Amino acid sequence: MDLLTNDNEEVIEQQQMIMQLRNRIESILKNYRPVMNGEIYLAGEDVCKLLHISKRTLQQYRDDKILPYIQIGGKIIYKETDILTILEHNYISNSKHCL
Repeated sequence: MDLLTNDNEEVIEQQQMIMQLRNRIESILKNYRPVMNGEIYLAGEDVCKLLHISKRTLQQYRDDKILPYIQIGGKIIYKETDILTILEHNYISNSKHCL
């Protein structure tokens, strides 16, 4: 029976696999959005990334009542379905039909 050390090829491969799994788990946890009552709620930062807008623009959308939101204490969250619905309602097709 061989003695396994940190220099052993099998040990090195196992350590690399563990690091890859760790990185994958961290990535999943970073992007995880819990579901509450069948709905996913997004923080303002998530909405900004999704829509490619600044925090100031997001605030303006709230002020102008473009985006619905929930405010609990000082925390503001958005229903993911509300964001998707607004995007669908404001979709403008560029396709033109020639007769």
